[in-house]
Amino acid sequence: MNTREQQLNAFGRLLDIMDELRLKCPWDKKQTFESLRHLTIEETYELGDAILDNDLPEIKKELGDLLLHLVFYAKIGSETNDFDIADVANSISEKLIYRHPHIYGDVVVKDDEEVKQNWEKLKLKEGKNSVLEGVPKALPAMVKASRIQDKVAGVGFDWDKPGQVWEKVQEELNELNAELTEGNTDAIESEFGDVLFSLINYARFIKVNPENALERTNKKFINRFQFLESEAKKINKSLHDMSLAEMDVFWNESKKLYK
Repeated sequence: MNTREQQLNAFGRLLDIMDELRLKCPWDKKQTFESLRHLTIEETYELGDAILDNDLPEIKKELGDLLLHLVFYAKIGSETNDFDIADVANSISEKLIYRHPHIYGDVVVKDDEEVKQNWEKLKLKEGKNSVLEGVPKALPAMVKASRIQDKVAGVGFDWDKPGQVWEKVQEELNELNAELTEGNTDAIESEFGDVLFSLINYARFIKVNPENALERTNKKFINRFQFLESEAKKINKSLHDMSLAEMDVFWNESKKLYK
């Protein structure tokens, strides 16, 4: 691994390159906070994919792409004298020190749950009116639900045991079934949302990240289905022309390969 001096030199090199690109490259000169936003979101998802795949070389690459964006935003901020990369680094450093009084102060905690609770209490002392203010509005619904539940749990609004949460899941499923019987479209959607919210909450209690879990299932399904498509081509058949029973033969084979 690199020494701290080598790490700082590498970061300084990146800053120098960013300065030069912003000065000389037509594309880089045109970029704004707004134009980079969607690209940053895309890079974040690509990093997430690499993490789920446990692809360490790809994680390194995607971290570099994301770091470039952070440096890019700071460079743009410096051009209007609003902030630069030092301000960004100092700001997060001060926040980390303030929100870790059990490390940089005399507060004593017994476990990570107390750390999370203290974190939310300190945020409220900073002037926030709600513990939910820190949940971005643009988050995907599943991630947002998970963050909401984490936040309110941090101030003690939570169930005591996983069994209680599972009972809530069952209750919401029964309510969904009742609305399915009635056939009320709006009510069905509402109750379905409640089921998902409860399942996401249950995932937290059994130490499962629901976003990661669903994405793993997505990847597994994609691999299995593409195997099915590949095997169908080998026998010169289109899926449209195959019966479900014929497709199931290949699907069951794919389950042995992708678990």
